[in-house]
Amino acid sequence: METVLVVGGGITGLSTMYYLQKENRERNLGLRLVLVEANDYLGGKIHTVMKDDLIMETGADSIVARNKNVLPFVKELNLEKELVYNATGISYIHTQNKLLEIPKDSIFGIPMTLEALFTSELISTRGKLEALKDLFRTNTHFTKESSIGEFLEYYLGREIVEKQIAPVLAGVYSGNIYSLTMGSTLPYLLDYKEQYGSVIRGLGKNKEAFQSAANKKFISFKKGLSTIIDRLEEVLTDVTILKGIAVTNMEKEENHYKIQLSNGVQQIVDTVVLSTPHNVSNSILNMEELTPSFSKLKNSSNITLYLSYDIPDEELPKDGTGFIVAGDSDIVCNACTWTSRKWQHTSKHNQLLLRLFYKKTNPAYEKLNSLSEEELIKEAKKDIEKSLGITSNPKSYEVTKWENAMPVYSLEHKQAVEALTRNLADLYPNVYLAGCSYYGVGIAACIANGEETAEKVLHSME
Repeated sequence: METVLVVGGGITGLSTMYYLQKENRERNLGLRLVLVEANDYLGGKIHTVMKDDLIMETGADSIVARNKNVLPFVKELNLEKELVYNATGISYIHTQNKLLEIPKDSIFGIPMTLEALFTSELISTRGKLEALKDLFRTNTHFTKESSIGEFLEYYLGREIVEKQIAPVLAGVYSGNIYSLTMGSTLPYLLDYKEQYGSVIRGLGKNKEAFQSAANKKFISFKKGLSTIIDRLEEVLTDVTILKGIAVTNMEKEENHYKIQLSNGVQQIVDTVVLSTPHNVSNSILNMEELTPSFSKLKNSSNITLYLSYDIPDEELPKDGTGFIVAGDSDIVCNACTWTSRKWQHTSKHNQLLLRLFYKKTNPAYEKLNSLSEEELIKEAKKDIEKSLGITSNPKSYEVTKWENAMPVYSLEHKQAVEALTRNLADLYPNVYLAGCSYYGVGIAACIANGEETAEKVLHSME
C-alpha cells in the first residue's frame, strides 16, 4: 500500500486530497492518504470569525467565480444552496483628501475606452493626452516576463499609472507593480497590444466580457468562506487528518521518506506534497542546493482590521463598495472595503461593517505593526473619520496580522519555481511543491493547483 502525505491543510492541500481521494475510490488504487496541519484548524488563510451577528473573514474574503474549476467544485461539494454573490457598485480612490470614482469602463484602473480615459477625475488633461501614445506605440521588447509597471508606463504614461492604475493593481497583487511580471498579473494586456495595436482598444473590444464577468464576479457562502473548508474536512473520510502537528524532519531512505512529526510519531511515506509557505518547505527539505532558489521567492505582510458600527449601512456618504488609497492621501490605510454593502450576508441586522488593509509597502507599516490592538483601532478610527466622516466609536473589531504570509511574484519568481521543480525531481523524487507560494494567488488558483498536483502524483504511480 503506497502512502501519500500532504503537508499543509490550506485550500491547496485540502483540494489535493479531495482529488486524490476521488481517484483512489474510482480506480480502487488502495492508497493510504495522510494530511498534516501545524495549526489546530484547517483552512490556512481562509478563516471565518463570527462576532456580534457579523461575519468577518480574517484572510481571503471571496472566490473568483468565473474560473472554470470553481463552480463545478462547489457543486461537487453540494454547496450550491449556500452560495452568495457580491453586490456590485462604484469603487473609489481616496486622493487629494476626497473620494474620486474609478471610471466605470475600466479594469484595474486601466481605461477600456477613450471616453473612460477623458472623463476620469483622477488625472489631468496632460496625463490623458499622454495616455494616447498607447494608440500608436508598437511593442519592440516587452514579454510576459517584463514588469507590468514598466509596460503600462511606457504605453499609457506615468501620471495615469501613478494616480489611477498603481493604487488598484498594488492593492490586488500586494506588491510594487514595477517588481511584478506581466505573466503573474495581467498577461492578456500584452496579447491585446499585439493583436489590436493598443491596450485601450483591446480592452474595449473585450469590454462586454469584462463587464459581464464583473457582475456576480465573486462568491462566498452564507456562513462565510470557512464553509468550504468545513465541507472538505467532512467529506475527506478516507484521509487521516492530523491537526496541531508539524513536520520536524524529513529524510530520504531508498524509495521512501521518513517523516518525523512534532508529536513524536514517525511516518514512512512514498510521496510527499508540500502545500506549505515556501520558507516552511525550505526548512522541511533542509537542502543547501535548494536554498538559493527558495530565497528568490518573496512574501509580504499585511494587517487587516474589521470595525463595526451601530449605524445603518445607508449612512455611508456614497454609493459603492469601498476605496483604495492613493499616495497623496492623508489617510494611512491602503484600502477600505465597505463589507456590509459588498456582502450583505455579513451583517445580519444591516449594521455597518468596514474592513481596512495596511500593507507592508505602506511607509507607516513598521510603526503600525508594533502597535497594540487598541492602538491600531485608534489609527483606524482616524482613517474612517477622515475618509467617511464617521466619528462614533466602533461597536466591535477584529485585528489580524499576516506576517510574511502573502506571496509576491517578483521578476525572478518563474525562474525560481522552474529551478526548484528541476532540482526536486533529481534530489527528492515524488516530492511536490504546491500552493500560492508558487502557482497563483487566490482560492480558485489554489483549487486548480490542488487538482493538478493530484494528477502529477497519480501519474507518477502509473
